[in-house]
Amino acid sequence: MARRKNQSRPNNKMRHLIAKLNPKSPITEQYRTIRTNLQFASVDEELTSMLVTSSGPSEGKSMTTANLAVVYAQQGKKVLLIDADLRKPTVHYTFRLDNLRGLSNILVGEHTIEETVNRTDVDNLDVISSGPIPPNPSELLASRKMQTFLDEAKQSYDMVIFDTPPVLAVTDSQILANIVDGTLLVIRSKKTELEAAQKAKEALEPAKAKLLGTVLNDREKKGSNYYYYYGTN
Repeated sequence: MARRKNQSRPNNKMRHLIAKLNPKSPITEQYRTIRTNLQFASVDEELTSMLVTSSGPSEGKSMTTANLAVVYAQQGKKVLLIDADLRKPTVHYTFRLDNLRGLSNILVGEHTIEETVNRTDVDNLDVISSGPIPPNPSELLASRKMQTFLDEAKQSYDMVIFDTPPVLAVTDSQILANIVDGTLLVIRSKKTELEAAQKAKEALEPAKAKLLGTVLNDREKKGSNYYYYYGTN
């Protein structure tokens, strides 16, 4: 599969990938723990596609998704990270991409996977950004073209990971949860209200894909931040 090179450029919204910059840090180790627990959570069926969402904004969903993609790639798996937040995309900031074309272009038939995929400087990790923000995100994600795209991606990658919008804000995550193998919910310590977290879990339960677990983000321990995973099933 042909890939575009990562077109790096300065951007004040660029985020730092701790799993890439400091693989031996305690936080990176927590991401590896999440990866291991996800493998145990899907012991009966191989996990080849998943989405990451949150109940609301600013809970660390996108950085959790990106770092999780990195630790899967570091394990030797061929990983494709897709920004399926067609409303407020951020993956192109994290990986310094121009976002001129991406998932939205694929879903309307303007470009192929080969034309939109970006090679990153992390071995085994490729990225497809959101592309131009469309007027009808939910309709595009619910289209048959989306299922076709996922089927095609899974032929070339061991793990396909979607970064999706908050589940209580729009229906996009619930739509995609029906076609991936599992869903991971991110909540933020001291920010996410218990009621909101419960509603998010309930919103995802009717989906065909199972809820794999929850990531508790930014729980303080001895003055530092770390990530703690616990199962919901």
